Amino acid sequence: MVNSYPLASSTWNEKELAAIQSVINRDMYTMGESVAQFEKDFCKFTGSKYAVMVSSGSTANLIATASLFYTKNPKLKRGDEVIVPAVSWSTTYFPLQQYGLKLKFVDIDLETLNYDLEALSSAITDDTKMIMTVNLLGNPNDFDAIYGIIEDKDIFILEDNCESMGAEYKGKQTGTFGVMGTFSTFFSHHMATMEGGFVVTDDEELYHVLLSMRAHGWTRNLPKENKVCTKSDDWFEESFRFVLPGYNVRPVEMSGAVGIEQLKKLPNFLKTRRENAKLFVELFENHPDIMIQKDIDSSSWFGFSLIIKPESKLKREDIVKKLQENNIDCRPIVTGNFTRNEVMKYFDYTIHNELKNADYLHQNGLFVGNHQVGLEEEIRYLSEVLL
Repeated sequence: MVNSYPLASSTWNEKELAAIQSVINRDMYTMGESVAQFEKDFCKFTGSKYAVMVSSGSTANLIATASLFYTKNPKLKRGDEVIVPAVSWSTTYFPLQQYGLKLKFVDIDLETLNYDLEALSSAITDDTKMIMTVNLLGNPNDFDAIYGIIEDKDIFILEDNCESMGAEYKGKQTGTFGVMGTFSTFFSHHMATMEGGFVVTDDEELYHVLLSMRAHGWTRNLPKENKVCTKSDDWFEESFRFVLPGYNVRPVEMSGAVGIEQLKKLPNFLKTRRENAKLFVELFENHPDIMIQKDIDSSSWFGFSLIIKPESKLKREDIVKKLQENNIDCRPIVTGNFTRNEVMKYFDYTIHNELKNADYLHQNGLFVGNHQVGLEEEIRYLSEVLL
């Protein structure tokens, strides 16, 4: 019988170590052939035309946001209204703030933890230009409903899928429903490459902008025929030619090499996460004091949320203390209600109506980890501790 339940665990073995050694053997550590191959493999996995690997999910959100300002007909400009959910990770929001967008925070659904669809529908105005759609803790949004809300409006979707790699909505991978989708390959996520992330898109112009923004805003990594600039055949001239105000958010080559091996394992990782989730749901769906996340379609189950029911007399601090005493790792559900953070003093934002569900989650929610390995003993242990 186990007596602990960590938040995450490693799934590396000799395959990943050999991949790292292959990079050492080549003695070329900056972004190269392994990253390029991983991008091709990831396109195949997601069904996207283009994939750009970056240094993290956070920098994926950064260059995805930035790219929307630098297409020939910019999709966004400073001051535009963007709708965001009140619960997500901090770097869902930060690039939007840094690019001068006006954020409108909308409440979440306490069961799915994604948008409250009625609140989303009522939040949209003629000023709304984009909806940031976040698939929280592995759970896909109801994209049919969201696209139904905006079908007659000039509004597009950017999708933050950093917690939901491998989730599906009606057979289609999440991260592929918007103009772009972002992913993370951080240690505790669905597969791990040290640090890393992706932006995927089917839009060739955005792809070319992303390639330039990823590496200094220069032309070097652009194909000869591209939708950003006219590129000469003079390699020397194109070495240090800058056309966009970019960044350096390139991944290291070792992360690409590890990612190739991790992606081969990902289908089994997802299968195991879903098997763990079946047991978790079986043990907790009728819990007298705790409600759990409702799967909209085919969640990839990043983690397992636990929200105290309104009628319960339990207090979160007591649950957290009990879990700590029994060596069970837990965390808040992402940031809780993000608008309650001090950093909001730097934002241009409005709050649509009330954020009552986000506030409730903020005070009464937590989550425990899901892993890419079987957790039957750990989940049963959790259940016994929370009886």
